[in-house]
Amino acid sequence: MKDTEALSRTALGVFQLNGQFLAASERLARPAGLTAAWWQVLGAVLHEPLPVAGIARRMGITRQSVQRVADRLVAEGLAEYAPNPAHRRAKLVAPTAKGRAAVDRITPGHADLAAQLAERLGEAELTETVRVLERLSEIMHSLETVSER
Repeated sequence: MKDTEALSRTALGVFQLNGQFLAASERLARPAGLTAAWWQVLGAVLHEPLPVAGIARRMGITRQSVQRVADRLVAEGLAEYAPNPAHRRAKLVAPTAKGRAAVDRITPGHADLAAQLAERLGEAELTETVRVLERLSEIMHSLETVSER
């Protein structure tokens, strides 16, 4: 297979997989009163509060879309803005107890989906898939960084 064909097939596969993961995320998040986008932003700050720009970088989405979601999460009482000691104007986004509880309600369905994927794909192949996707993401990031110079 030529490099260009392999890249095209990889990109199309990733786009299709992204759509499938988004659809599954919407199904999992809906009973908890969340959307996939809300879950994504809350998930990014479960372990540590982050500024909107930090969430956007971590998730690979635009700062503006994260800002819209964060504002909505705050309005719904699922997240709050906290002072950022590193930057006076860039507040930190942190989940509230209500936001953490909503994410916790997704956990059983998420665990079930993970178990189904592991069963059908096999633990070794699932682990290898994670490794390859993370490596591909690192390389794509390094290529973006080089092209920005």
